[in-house]
Amino acid sequence: MKKVVAKFGGSNLKRKEDIQKLVRVIKTYNRPMVIVVSAFYGITNHLIQSMEDVKQDHSNIEKLVEFLRQLKKEAILENFDDKEWQDKTLNAVQSRIKELSRYLTGIHYIGDVPEFVEDVILSYGERLSSLVLTSILQSNGIDAEEALPESMPLVTDGEFGNATVDFDVSTENVQKRLSANKVYVVPGFYGVSEQGKVTLLGRGGSDYSAAALARCLDAESLDVWKDVDGFMSADPKLVKVPQRITHLSYTEAAELSYFGASILHPRTVEPLKEVGIPIHIGNIDAFDGSVAPRTIIHGEETVSECIVKSVTYSDDFCILKLKGAGVGLKKGVLAKVTVALDKAGINIKSVITSQIAINLLLSARDIKRAYSIVESLDLSTVTELIASEQISTIAVVGEGLLDRPGVAGRLFMALAKKQINVQMIVSGASVVASYFMVARDDRDMAIEAIHEEFFSC
Repeated sequence: MKKVVAKFGGSNLKRKEDIQKLVRVIKTYNRPMVIVVSAFYGITNHLIQSMEDVKQDHSNIEKLVEFLRQLKKEAILENFDDKEWQDKTLNAVQSRIKELSRYLTGIHYIGDVPEFVEDVILSYGERLSSLVLTSILQSNGIDAEEALPESMPLVTDGEFGNATVDFDVSTENVQKRLSANKVYVVPGFYGVSEQGKVTLLGRGGSDYSAAALARCLDAESLDVWKDVDGFMSADPKLVKVPQRITHLSYTEAAELSYFGASILHPRTVEPLKEVGIPIHIGNIDAFDGSVAPRTIIHGEETVSECIVKSVTYSDDFCILKLKGAGVGLKKGVLAKVTVALDKAGINIKSVITSQIAINLLLSARDIKRAYSIVESLDLSTVTELIASEQISTIAVVGEGLLDRPGVAGRLFMALAKKQINVQMIVSGASVVASYFMVARDDRDMAIEAIHEEFFSC
């Protein structure tokens, strides 16, 4: 029997009742499986801040250690009735926190955070979650074992901060390590390089970890448990009657994730699409004794009656505009800019050019630094450099979007009726998505107008 890989996020690990729901879900599966866990809610942010704090003041190490100790102690006391299990788990947690404190001490003495040390430290949020959850499952009579990525090993390409799993090397390793008929608990978010160095799989990369393990194991499915009702036609906070999407193609799910839908990490689809392993999205808050999914993501491409399956948004896109007569035609301008930004580690999400302008779509966290870098290039053809920050990117996603006449007309007519100005439009980059930029203040009204246009059909 093939295994199921199930992913539980930090939002599933906030309170005692959350963890007890998780235990009930795992018992309902009643089969050998692999569970991938994120850090307890908020832990990763504490670790990030602590790396900065301990460079200046050694006492901040003890502050973090005490915070983690108390947090885990509360979780352990809440979820274990047996004192022997409490003491055993507390001792294991203390030992793992002690490992972490050694790395933090090293940061204090050298006054810097090398990339490889940063990756190790940030992995401890997940390492603590997997340790505690394994003990909780064992105390509930489940045959569970913690399996760390380095013990397999789950080998990556070695890039710190945003690594990619090497499936040619990892597949056999993972299959051997996770071969027994039991429940394995694996901390997400990281793998190891061929040299054994911890490498993170990108922020929010526990989803990608789970997908990578599912691929290595040729799993029956990847089941991602959330505290929401799967993918929806729009953010329920912004529209009156959102519709749940029961089926999505891999491409639709990837585009929705890229453009802000927070159900999946954008890279989750990547390892599974090639081998056809479905992704099941479950709602742990609506768990009623069944592990049936709320949304299924697979290789079948279906065109809905409304064409648009979902409208989503992201506030993480900004535009860096390089303006000047002939700037889009001048040889080498774009190359110089992209090379300079690449050297600075800045990712360009998209490029849109015309004769008089080059528009770079960048992440909000990079826009100010990118502006300074491009300004320092002193390009003679660039007469004006503009950073547009207060914008939102809105995407409509659905199979058949580019093939059905009139969809774009309906979309922009809906916005025109609300007097919403569209600053930039991109269509054709993806066969299932069109996206455009509006002022941040117009975002919510734009989502509502588009949803009303396409989901009243």
